[in-house]
Amino acid sequence: MHETLFQPLTFGALEAKNRVFMAPLTRGRSSQPGSVPNEMMATYYRQRAGAGLIISEATGISVEGLGWPAAPGIWSEEQVEGWKLVTDAVHAEGGLIVLQLWHMGRLVHPLFLAGEPPVSASATTAPGHAHTFEGRKDYEQAREASVEDIARIVEDYRHAAENAKKAGFDGVQLHGANGYLVDQFLRDSTNLRQDDYGGSAQNRARFLKEVLTALVDVWGAERVGVRLSPNGETQGCDDSDPATTFGEAARVCEELGLAFVELREPGPDGTFGATEVPKQSPVIRQIYSGALVLNSDYSPEQAVADIDAGRADAVSWGRDYISNPDLAERFRLGAEIAPNTDVPRSWYGEGPKGYIDYPALTEAEAAE
Repeated sequence: MHETLFQPLTFGALEAKNRVFMAPLTRGRSSQPGSVPNEMMATYYRQRAGAGLIISEATGISVEGLGWPAAPGIWSEEQVEGWKLVTDAVHAEGGLIVLQLWHMGRLVHPLFLAGEPPVSASATTAPGHAHTFEGRKDYEQAREASVEDIARIVEDYRHAAENAKKAGFDGVQLHGANGYLVDQFLRDSTNLRQDDYGGSAQNRARFLKEVLTALVDVWGAERVGVRLSPNGETQGCDDSDPATTFGEAARVCEELGLAFVELREPGPDGTFGATEVPKQSPVIRQIYSGALVLNSDYSPEQAVADIDAGRADAVSWGRDYISNPDLAERFRLGAEIAPNTDVPRSWYGEGPKGYIDYPALTEAEAAE
């Protein structure tokens, strides 16, 4: 069943055994203090190594960029050693895993920064509340990044990419979606700058290009991807002309020859407050010639239709991978998809419950 999903896919230097990718999922299980990956995380990713590609949970490139309780980082040697547990576990099961590199920008609460304001494209404030170790707190105004800040942050991305290589990943993905720092530079509702990083779509894509260039310097374009969310408002980040803005982002990806681009295209009930708006993937597909991965609210039948029609090369699943560690195998067999019955507590809770205790199909269930 769904044979299309089980055709291998070569993109750049990466070879996926199927088109069922695991989307990045923040789960908040790293060891504290230090935001260090651990054995429990290695078990979680090993259980899901049947995916054609695992895109890791969003991982902080620096203390400045990480503002989510118990999310992991990749700036320290201790974190590198922790991630080796994960990559070794995935590779032992024949899996493929890339690390998603994350700077949250204005969505970092000052509580994570010893009281200092977060940095963003411009001095803006996100709507809503931040999750902190002290509970939910209102976001506070960010300071506008100086040109020196931008250069420093690009180097933080480069250092994180180098650490990802040391940790044994197969590549990296830049988190350019969901209203985080790269998205804050891209979109005109959050980028109010008057310099070379603001104004035109080309200028607003300059930060994206500089970061991706640094990642390509470390990894080669054939092992670098990016995640974008071109469809509607997300965490207070929006754009007045998404076709132009994300068309320019696609041109950057094409010029650099990236291995893959992943797009969130949520339906009306998608996370991060996104609404049903015209999809930008056709625009991006016309400009970017590499592997295109679509994400959000897909059934396997819809995924097959989009791949067969040439609208995508693969599809990534997020929430279904929480409660179905063997999601690809369930798709292959046409088996039932287990619901996540402890939402949202299990998404970001502590310990193994709702994390590594979801069962795979038994042989008997598979036979049925």
